[in-house]
Amino acid sequence: MSSKLTIKGLSKKYGGTHALDGVDLVAQAGEVLAVIGENGAGKSTLMKLLAGVTQPDAGQIAIENSPHRPENPAAARLAGVALVPQEAELAPHLSVAENILLGCEPTQRGLIDWSAMYEQAERALEQVTSKRSIDSRRLARDLSPSERQQVVIARAFAQSNLRILIFDEPTSSLTAADVKRLFEVIQRLKRQGIAILYVSHFLEEVLSIADRYCVLRDGRLVDQGMIADTTAKALVAKMAGTDVAERKRREFINRGDVILNLRALSGLRLPKDVSCELHAGEVFGIAGLVGAGRTELMRAIFGLDPVKSGNFSVKSSEGPLKPAQCLKLGLGLLSEDRRGEGLAQQLSVTQNITMSKLTGWGPFATSRGQQSSARTFIERLSIRCRDPEQPVSELSGGNQQKVALARLLHHDVDIMLLDEPTRGIDVRSRLDVHRCIDELARRGKAILLISSYLPELLSLCDRVAVMCRGKLGEPRPVSEWDEHSLLMEATGVE
Repeated sequence: MSSKLTIKGLSKKYGGTHALDGVDLVAQAGEVLAVIGENGAGKSTLMKLLAGVTQPDAGQIAIENSPHRPENPAAARLAGVALVPQEAELAPHLSVAENILLGCEPTQRGLIDWSAMYEQAERALEQVTSKRSIDSRRLARDLSPSERQQVVIARAFAQSNLRILIFDEPTSSLTAADVKRLFEVIQRLKRQGIAILYVSHFLEEVLSIADRYCVLRDGRLVDQGMIADTTAKALVAKMAGTDVAERKRREFINRGDVILNLRALSGLRLPKDVSCELHAGEVFGIAGLVGAGRTELMRAIFGLDPVKSGNFSVKSSEGPLKPAQCLKLGLGLLSEDRRGEGLAQQLSVTQNITMSKLTGWGPFATSRGQQSSARTFIERLSIRCRDPEQPVSELSGGNQQKVALARLLHHDVDIMLLDEPTRGIDVRSRLDVHRCIDELARRGKAILLISSYLPELLSLCDRVAVMCRGKLGEPRPVSEWDEHSLLMEATGVE
């Protein structure tokens, strides 16, 4: 069964904003087409239209010569279209196996064949992970963000009639080994004649996995061509509409007093016996693989996870602390899980930015002061939204991430715990966030930064330490690190 995808004149409008404006596109069977563009360019809207999540205002979609206009995601799946979304959406009360095969459960005599279900789910999981690390009987609510992403990818691979496979930032939460495994599976699917649309801000991935590319900007298709005929620098210029200068390595500045002090801190499982100091005016980076315990460390400091032993101090106050106490002391967290923890999806951009520190008093706290502050940070971080009262759920993933960061800036915290702050953000926006972090450090703010993107740590940080199996290594000046040495220590190689 062939899987050529043809799109003609596809348009989608939200209010006065054209999310897509007359897009023409062809994805051939057996190729990987990279769909790239800045946040808000229309990439996710295009994917949602193909997957039946929303409906187009105009235009046609066809798989081979058959019209494709699914009324809902179930109809899209019946047509052979699978979407791996940027945000892992699972039913938390169901098991991993039930989430993978939801709606297409194997049955025997009218009843669910549980043995077959677990077997099929595990086969799908084995395609995603380099080793069987996720029990298909576990509840989805107990999974980490990276494990949830693996389950969502496995759900697409379990689809027996697969013809069109859509990836929307699939690797942002995966380890290097799992990314390699995923790319091997993509190559196998290509040989089976499946058309693959691949959305990613990691241009290194695009150059290594894609055959062709297309560039969206402001809802329009502005360029397309062969991957072999382009470079990362050229793609960035096409995405932005102009050349974007790369940020140079941060210049080391004088540190202030110790503002956060960890002393043999351990959680229930992770982290393990972590000791370090964070100074005012410093960007302290933590490298490590997914699952090393970096996020657990941040959550323990901010009072979201229990502390088993050890202690820490924030300024002159001793921990452990509750989140409200942390904010009162000027300590803020940007969560890795922006959808589940970082944002109130049903509230507006204004409410999300200002909710932790209202402007005004009593019944007047939600008026002009909040909107004025929100507009300031919308402009400062180049957040693309219709207006400050637009629900944050309607924004692209990268713009949602910038809203979450804006809340910390509005609260004016002195210590910022940033867990993957540029995850899902395009190249230009990433540079904007980098400049913002550098500016905050120069103003004396203390920043503890987790990033899986090693060039980001090497560019932004004054000191870097590597976490491996829950333990934090010796912090060293960033000048003593390179990508190779960071990876060696992260993998525990002597």
